[in-house]
Amino acid sequence: MSKMFVKTGDTVQVLSGKSKGVKGEVIAVSPKENKVIVKKVNIRTKHVKPRKMGDQGGLVDVETAIYASKVQLVCPKCGHATRVGHNNGKRVCKQKDCGYEF
Repeated sequence: MSKMFVKTGDTVQVLSGKSKGVKGEVIAVSPKENKVIVKKVNIRTKHVKPRKMGDQGGLVDVETAIYASKVQLVCPKCGHATRVGHNNGKRVCKQKDCGYEF
């Protein structure tokens, strides 16, 4: 199990795949699988069966997990997708002349 560089609630940008360039919020993190779920990214259609009397079944759009290596953290200060550095236990923006601590 590896330590993740993103946390729930962070804003990230997708680097590759169908949703390349899309920015979104991290909904869930799975360090065991090294995957993240990002809002409005990697949407799949799920068939839902009605469970109780009166419930409605049908097709539901669901966000699915993508590998954490396919996303980069977006710095709130400079607005760029950036690699993450560490300084005294805090995450730091690696963009030139920024140095924002997350």
